Amino acid sequence: MLHSLYPEIEPFSQQYLKVSPLHQLYIEQCGNEQGIPVVFLHGGPGSGCREQHRCYFDPAVYHIILFDQRGCGRSKPQGELKENNTLALVEDINTIRKHLGISQWLVFGGSWGATLGLVYAKQYPKQVLGIILRGVFLGRAQDINWVYTNKGAAQIYPEAWQAFVDELPLNQQQNPLKAIYQQLIDSDEQTSRNAYNRLKQWESSILNIQPSIPASKGDTINKNPSIIQLHYSINRCFIEQSPILEQINRVDEIPINIIQGRFDFVCPVEQAWQLAYHCPQATLTVIDQAGHLANEPLIIDALVEATRSFSKLLSPHL
Repeated sequence: MLHSLYPEIEPFSQQYLKVSPLHQLYIEQCGNEQGIPVVFLHGGPGSGCREQHRCYFDPAVYHIILFDQRGCGRSKPQGELKENNTLALVEDINTIRKHLGISQWLVFGGSWGATLGLVYAKQYPKQVLGIILRGVFLGRAQDINWVYTNKGAAQIYPEAWQAFVDELPLNQQQNPLKAIYQQLIDSDEQTSRNAYNRLKQWESSILNIQPSIPASKGDTINKNPSIIQLHYSINRCFIEQSPILEQINRVDEIPINIIQGRFDFVCPVEQAWQLAYHCPQATLTVIDQAGHLANEPLIIDALVEATRSFSKLLSPHL
């Protein structure tokens, strides 16, 4: 029988933390304040935390900390790109840890959250009890190109790719990332909305979910998550000078559990395999009938099992 998510819970604490003169982060705490601390790192970049994200952890066992990254979700100012880069986010995680009086915690992240969790663990290995990752994204040029050029997922979904790039000049169609970004931030509302719709439809295609319904004129849309996502992608996730697999031995003493869908067309399994290859202590579970999303039943089952396993591993040492 598959594990399901734990029942929905409400936070026992919600607050804003000023991490720079510009940025305030929304932080919430759930579960058992005396339990095993775990920080949930959301994906995107640009998305934000949702109620479901609280439910991968037994609330009687875990002290669950969630926060919206810079410019995301309920953090302020929304959509802000200034001072918004990977190093700043890593320092934010550590600032939150110290603010809450936590010495060490479990790190849980999927997709971009996995990227951020790994960069954080490399920077602050002594503060990390363990790492649970889903849909590993290493943030290399080839990983970004897989999604945003015609050499990767476009080979699997050529019709969706063509619809994505069709309105661009031919010389921009092979690598449309910057062109789409410029259209997305264009002052002309129709140009911006059209780019947003095409981007969301492309993403929904490779996520293997129902196609995104295009936003019509007059519909309210939130372009901020997409703008932040492309901001990071154009800048190679701000880690080009310090790739994740470089000096990955800094996390050698940290237990790592990797959950990966075989049919993940956003973050192909090669990335998780490379990470596990370079981290002998890591456990890699490849789920043959799953894709990228954290809400797929087989992915939920594996993630909940991972949090249960870590609770048994960590409880005697706290």
